[in-house]
Amino acid sequence: MPTPAVLGQGFRPFFLAATLAAIADIVLWLAMLHGYWPWPHHLGGVGWHAHEMLFGYFAAVMAGFLLTAARNWTGVATPTGATLAALLALWLAGRVAPWLGGPPLLAAALDLAFLPALAVALRDTLWHGPNRANRAFMALLAAMSLAGAMAHLGALGWLAGGETRGHRLMLDLVVILLVLISARVMPFFIERGLAGARPRTWPALERALPALGLALALTDLIAPLGVLAGALAIALGGALLVRLAGWHDRRLWRTPLLAVLYVGLLWLALGLVLDGLSALGALAPRGALHALTVGAIGVVTLGMMARVTLGHSGRPMRAGRTTRVAFALINLAALARGLGPVVVPEGYTVWLVVGGACWIGAFALFLWVYAPMLVRPRADGLIGCRAGAKDAPRQPSAGARAPLTPGTSA
Repeated sequence: MPTPAVLGQGFRPFFLAATLAAIADIVLWLAMLHGYWPWPHHLGGVGWHAHEMLFGYFAAVMAGFLLTAARNWTGVATPTGATLAALLALWLAGRVAPWLGGPPLLAAALDLAFLPALAVALRDTLWHGPNRANRAFMALLAAMSLAGAMAHLGALGWLAGGETRGHRLMLDLVVILLVLISARVMPFFIERGLAGARPRTWPALERALPALGLALALTDLIAPLGVLAGALAIALGGALLVRLAGWHDRRLWRTPLLAVLYVGLLWLALGLVLDGLSALGALAPRGALHALTVGAIGVVTLGMMARVTLGHSGRPMRAGRTTRVAFALINLAALARGLGPVVVPEGYTVWLVVGGACWIGAFALFLWVYAPMLVRPRADGLIGCRAGAKDAPRQPSAGARAPLTPGTSA
């Protein structure tokens, strides 16, 4: 029996699952906050919301991206068919288990199993592949597994402060991942999308950015929201602004698939600066947090899912009107949740509802446009990820020890 198209490439089932989770999680969160839906039996309250956004939604997007991109980077196959379906089922089990009333330890175990399973699925591609720089992603998956374990141990009452520190560590690791991935893909996308564009990079800056991110993660793990953590967050955000200035080409604002990623990275830089200011006591933390989560994570992932889906389903690399509306809505959600509480803190409840509605609308529109592409065969009749490799930077030679900079594989 032939493999269904939806299980033919990693991005297909995981982007679909991530989109459905993005909608369902915020619907449930708003319903729970207003008393219309009960809290889950494990990881209740704010802990559930943070966990599902990071280990549910983002983990699914990350899985879909890495399972697809790593195959293009190296030419080594990643799971498809039944193996891919089993990986998706494991992710889904982690999402459903807290609602079933079973032992909390079982719910924790099911959720914790997904990231190690993803690492195993990517081992031959990223760890044993030709570019040793790809091993950084395996290290990040291991660290994310540790963050998840901390969160669950805290929820189980076995580690004081484990939920807060585990989720903060995961957020810092997501920041590092976005820093690394954007270094690989954005200059390439700009060069391919804008004739004659020459995005400028500084090797010293590209080496400093992951180091700053790692320092921030370790500091938050030991002394979260302290002066040092605040200073590091501001330094990282400022350095990212310098990088973005080097990449800027005014023509990208006329190309929605580039503009949305660029704006998402601007949210990343701004969110880090705001986060640092909140750690220093200059701002309330809630607004800064959502500038990172809704702004950076939401905008970048929605834009990347659109781009990957178009490129790997054999369709023109153009954002239609509905997609552009979705991009506008996700940015409105970031403004409402990321900046609204900072500017008008007394309107927090209004910002919450407006931001949630814009988030739901953005992903509902994405689902409307892209779900058919995700479940159907490629429009050009080709098979496999390599057919979409034209939208991925080239892989260095097998013996290369390239750093994680725009000059390496993506």
